[in-house]
Parts: sequence; C-alpha cells; structure tokens
Amino acid sequence: MVNILIVGGGIGGVALALALARHGIASTLVEAAPVLGEIGAGIQLGPNAFHALESLGLTDLLLRDAVTVKAFDLMNADTGGRIRQFDLADPFRARFGYPYAVVHRADLHTALLRNAEATGLVDIRTDHRVTGYTRTGERARLHLAGRPDLEADLIIGADGIRSAIREAMLGDGPPRVSGHSTFRSVIPLEKMPEDLRWDSMTIWVGHKVHVVHYPLKGWKSFNLVATVHEANDRPVAGEPVANDHVLRVFGHLSDTVLRAITAGEDWKRWVLCDRDPVLTWADGNVLLLGDAAHPTLQYFAQGACMAIEDAVCLAGLIESGRNTASIAADYSRERQARTARVQIGSRLIGDNVFHPGGAAAAARDDVFANMTNPAFYDHMSWLYDYRVDQRVAAIGGV
Repeated sequence: MVNILIVGGGIGGVALALALARHGIASTLVEAAPVLGEIGAGIQLGPNAFHALESLGLTDLLLRDAVTVKAFDLMNADTGGRIRQFDLADPFRARFGYPYAVVHRADLHTALLRNAEATGLVDIRTDHRVTGYTRTGERARLHLAGRPDLEADLIIGADGIRSAIREAMLGDGPPRVSGHSTFRSVIPLEKMPEDLRWDSMTIWVGHKVHVVHYPLKGWKSFNLVATVHEANDRPVAGEPVANDHVLRVFGHLSDTVLRAITAGEDWKRWVLCDRDPVLTWADGNVLLLGDAAHPTLQYFAQGACMAIEDAVCLAGLIESGRNTASIAADYSRERQARTARVQIGSRLIGDNVFHPGGAAAAARDDVFANMTNPAFYDHMSWLYDYRVDQRVAAIGGV
C-alpha cells in the first residue's frame, strides 16, 4: 500500500483525496487552517469540469445546486450596449455534453469534502502548517511547524499559489502581481435591479476594466465581480472595501453597469496574481497540483476546473500501479501544455478581450459581433471537449 500525503485542503487537494478514495486508495490530507473551508464567491464550471466531476460521482449533486446559465452576454461597459450574445442552452449542451454552470465556491468545496469524508479513506489533519520537505531515498519527509515530521511514499503539494512545497522544490519566490484588482460581492436576488436579472454569464468590457454578474444559489443571489487595472505591488486576498470606494473606481462606466455595482454590498478586494508556466512539477516522489503547479488569472474561469482535472488524472495514474517516476512523467506530460495554455491564454484574454481600448476594442467588437454560435463553440472546443478520464485511460491509467 502506498502512503500518500496531500498538502492543502482547498478544491484541488480535496478533489485528489476523493479521486484516490474512489480507487480505494487511502490518503492523509494536511491543512494549515484550523478548519477546512473556502472563501470567495461564485465559480464557473465549464463542460470539461463536469466530465472530471463525473469521475468523482458529483455531477448530479452539483448540477442540482448549480445555476446552468442559458447565455453568454458580452456587453460594452461604456455604452451599455450588447456586443454579442452566445447561446449556452441546448445547442451548447448538445455540442459539449454538459451545460455551463455557476456555483458558489463553498458549495463545490463542501460537496468534494463531504464525499471524501464519507469514503472513510481520507485522514484530514487541520492546523498543520507545512514548512517544506526532504527526500530520503524512496520516501519523503514533510516538515511541519511545531509538529513532528510526517513520512510518505508520495507527497502532493496542492497548497495553492504560495505553496510551501513549490518553494522547497523550485525556490522561485513569490507570485507575479498582475496589477489587476478584483472586487467581489454576493447580493440577494431582490437587490439586483430587476431588468438586470439575466439568465446569463454577463461580462461588461471596457478600457482596463470589466464587470461580471450571474445568478447563484438557485437564483437566490447574484454574484458581482468588478476588475480594474491598478498599480499594486503586493498581493491582497479578501480585503474588505467600502461601497463608496468601489463606486469611485468604476464610476465612469455606463449607468446600466453602475446600477448593478450600486446594488453590491460587503465588497472584498483581491489583487490578482499568477506565475509563469514551468516544466518542473516533480522532485522524485514529490509532485505539484492545482495552483501550486499552474496558478492562473481568472479570465478563462478555469482555475478550479484545472485543479479538478489534475486530481482525476493523477489519481488514475497512481491507481495504475506504475512507479513514481513513470507517474510523474506521464502526469507532467499530460497536464503541462494544457494548463500552460490556460495560464498564457488568461493573460491574453485580459489584455485583448476584456480590457482593450480604442481601435483594439473596436476590432474585438467586430470579431465577436460577427462570430456565429457554432464558430464560438469551435473556438472553445480545445478547452471544453477535454475528457480527463479518456486521456488517462489512453496513457495507461485507470
């Protein structure tokens, strides 16, 4: 039996614990926080995420609690006009096999966690802050602050963008601060202006700014996300911000957008960070997963989706019974190019789709206004058609 340690109790770490358990493999999950949980608000799940969640037995549960939006509306934040609406209802589902859905981040994490705990194969240890690791032959030793070391055959660092495992492995320092700040609010349905309660993933794009809104919690609330270019040199996560400050930052946008922002309350601010793609995700029997391996900006809405894909892929390779070097090589080969494309593409989307001004914005509007639904689906097929279970089977995993 392989002794497996998972570092990090976020979406990626818990998804891996559940994926392993569904193969009958036990694991120990350590988390620095005193309790497991997720902060944040809405999270978007593309069809590729549901294909991965299918392997975890969670599609029916999450689709029951999610909102499956019927459209993607690309709007002009300066004029209030619509650039293009794409159909995310029946034709989208027929093309990709699953809908486009939005859930609360905490609901996704809770579903993963409860199902992992129910297997009886996951030993969860909170208040365990990892400081690094060392390798000793075929074993690895996990170092903890104020606690004895833990030994394992395999350690997976799923401890996020500021991963202690990644720092011990690569020593590449802090994440890249993007200069983009995001303000997030979740409001009750009745506070959202009635004429903006769209069954849509709505994105208002402007020069160095964009605003997103969509329904959550079975249409009980709306998620508001407003992003702006700001000169920032330090990461910020979940910092409370006064409503007046948010209105000042976005006050130049159209009255329609401002009515949505005015409805926001209890705003919190994040300074967005990512890292450049790397080709080293493994040091012998220590591997990286999720944001520890490939942190990305939000613009593809794929951060959690990639972590879940990683988890299903890695668990299938571990179950195959091959040696650690083979697992690491196949896992890296399968996942690195795809996640790098998401990382790089997210930066490009921020600059060239969500935030351009002037002639570049006019060019964007022309491209999208003349794009058909089938052409849009084809453009996204590399992302949404991906079936992690089939890919793992093709490379000899389970």
